Amino acid sequence: MFYREAGDFKTSYQDDNQTFPIKFDRYRYYFMLFVAFAIIPFMINDYWVNAVFLPFLIYAIAAIGLNILTGYCGQVSLGTGGFMAVGAYAVYKLMTMFPEVSVLIHIVLAGVITAGVGVLFGLPSLRIKGFYLAVATLAAQFFLVWLFNRVPWFYNYSASGQISAPERTFLGEPITGPATEAWAAYLVCLVFVTLSAIVARNLTRGSLGRKWMAIRDMDIAAEIIGVNPLGAKLSAFAISSFFVGLSGALFFAVYLGAVEVGEVFGINKSFLVLFMIIIGGLGSIFGSFAGAAFLVLLPVFLKNVLVGGLGWPTDLAAHLEFMIVGGLIIVFLIAEPHGLAQLWRVTKEKLRLWPFPH
Repeated sequence: MFYREAGDFKTSYQDDNQTFPIKFDRYRYYFMLFVAFAIIPFMINDYWVNAVFLPFLIYAIAAIGLNILTGYCGQVSLGTGGFMAVGAYAVYKLMTMFPEVSVLIHIVLAGVITAGVGVLFGLPSLRIKGFYLAVATLAAQFFLVWLFNRVPWFYNYSASGQISAPERTFLGEPITGPATEAWAAYLVCLVFVTLSAIVARNLTRGSLGRKWMAIRDMDIAAEIIGVNPLGAKLSAFAISSFFVGLSGALFFAVYLGAVEVGEVFGINKSFLVLFMIIIGGLGSIFGSFAGAAFLVLLPVFLKNVLVGGLGWPTDLAAHLEFMIVGGLIIVFLIAEPHGLAQLWRVTKEKLRLWPFPH
């Protein structure tokens, strides 16, 4: 009654293989895009943009990138924060060295630079996997943070060691710097996250995505049937790092405007993005959005309800947040490894048959 496929006939393979083959899903997707692009920019204020929308959109890109590597290709990574730092410092150097070039091009180039760094640190995956690969990427995290802290060239020899985004405009509207309007920053991040989701969705449904999943499920069997482990693993590291670099560039240039690498892109950032894909669902683009939304909205909810409404101490609400996130990670790893995305799939299956029994 609420979710039906009756009368939704497919007359070609192209119709059957499209991203949203069910009309209801397709119309819901178009409606969400219409609301996101045409309604929300006229309704939001600085608080909603800075507390909810920008963190959600930027973390969603980072979660998509990590999900490609860990969820689809099975390569565990704990270096997400370091790769986000690469994107942030790359866009900063590009903005200061080539001020006449559009900052949007700089953001994309920062993702490309991060992809190259990701391939370099992904080389150990050809020999090691599992826990040992996680330790190798953790070493990359610490090395990259140390590098950006210790080499003055990366922060243009600033006395404080902090980098600040210069003001840049697009179509005459500032999108970086202190003069940026909330709606402009929101639309820039929304465009990037929409394009990232479309590209990632099509990559994971194509031949490259099937190679990643074959490596994830059993790498030896995948190699026997003709999948090249070198190409599959390094392509996963490259594309994953590209998306993570995009998120780092947006996090610095559009969202924060000024960062200090140890405080902003430390190991906590890597664990945060990892928790997002665990709670949202490994191997799911929708799960990346669901996990990002949950871990962005949870602190806002606790702060407004417990601290603002009930008058609880701020530190108590923060400790409660850690307890809730930790408990949910344990629950999802044991009871539902596919996270919120699987719960959504089960809900859709039940809606197809409601009110009849399953």
